[in-house]
Formats: sequence, structure tokens, C-alpha cells
Amino acid sequence: MIDKIIRFSINNKLIVGLFILVLIGAGIYSMLTIKLGSVPDITNNQVQIITVAPNLGTEDIEQFVTYPVELEVANLPSVIELRSVSRFGLSVVTIVFSDDMGTYLPRQLVQEKLTAIQESIPAGFGKPFMARIATGLGEIYQYSIVPKKGYEDKYSPSNLRTIQDWIVKRQMALVPGVVEINSFGGNVKQYEIALNPNKFSLTGDLIILE
Repeated sequence: MIDKIIRFSINNKLIVGLFILVLIGAGIYSMLTIKLGSVPDITNNQVQIITVAPNLGTEDIEQFVTYPVELEVANLPSVIELRSVSRFGLSVVTIVFSDDMGTYLPRQLVQEKLTAIQESIPAGFGKPFMARIATGLGEIYQYSIVPKKGYEDKYSPSNLRTIQDWIVKRQMALVPGVVEINSFGGNVKQYEIALNPNKFSLTGDLIILE
């Protein structure tokens, strides 16, 4: 077999040369068009259900939150793995689906189960919700907002955080493919209202300012 291939290559140099050129062209085209990421997201097809209950200990979280959630989603179609983490005030249940289910069908199935899950959890023990589609490995870009040279005294850390939350973040959220933007650092601006009980009186359902 190998002798025939060698004999054919020697006797048909033009055909072999054209075939090599086609392979080189296909390789260059694939190299220019293939979508590669420096840190590819290799996470399996999963959906996470998160429940926050700050007043519950680990044992109560496991008994009254994590276990009911696992019980409700265990019979979903194409579930290949079910994992959970119970911590003080936090329950995270990870449902792993088969890859052929796609991205959005598993989330639709879990969303339909959320009503039954909420009914199975006692009142006041937290409200479960689905986590974002993106995972930690899906992070593609980090940036910092800093004032230009000479304007350091004009923009405080609180001003920079306000610019990030109300201008930059809102504009970047409109970019196709962006799922979530996480902000950290700076000082979050807060407004505090202090009422002086000596300045108003309560009469019936009306508050009368003096």
C-alpha cells in the first residue's frame, strides 16, 4: 500500500503539489477564522441554584434548603450529576446536564421547577434563584478606571466607583455576548437619612411635619 502511494506521488507530481497547496490554503483559512480563547471555558453543561439565608446554620441549610432543592431537580431529564454545597447562610446546588441538551433548555427546565422548589422550602428560609450562565472560567477581560495625570485630586475612589457603576458598566452591558460585569474596589456611594423624632408627629395614618 505504501509502495503504491509513493509510486503514485512520483508519477503525479503536479497533482500532489496541487493537493499540498489546497491543504496549506485550508490550514491558513482555519487559522484565521477559528475562534480561540486564551483561557477557554471547559466547564460542563451545568445550572446552579443558589439560596441565601443569612440566619441559618449549616445543618439547617442542608436539611431545609439543600435537600428539598436536590429532591425536586433529581428527576429532570438528562441529569448526569448532582452536587451541592451547604455553608452558613448559603446553599449552592449544581445540576450537570448532558452536553447535547444545549445551554438554554436546561435553564428552562430548572426555571419551571423553581416554583415547586420555593413551595418546598419553609417561609423565611431564603428564595432560590438560578446563577448566571457564565462561570469563573468565562472571564475574558479586566480593566481599571484611573484618573488622568493631573486629575488625581479631582476624582476620589468614590467618584471612580460611581462612574464604573452608572456609566461604564451600563454601556458595556449592551455589548453582545457580555453576560455579567462584576465591579470591585473603590467606595460605593451611599445615602443615609437620619430622622429626628422631635420634628414630626404621627396622627392616624398621616405624618405631620412641624
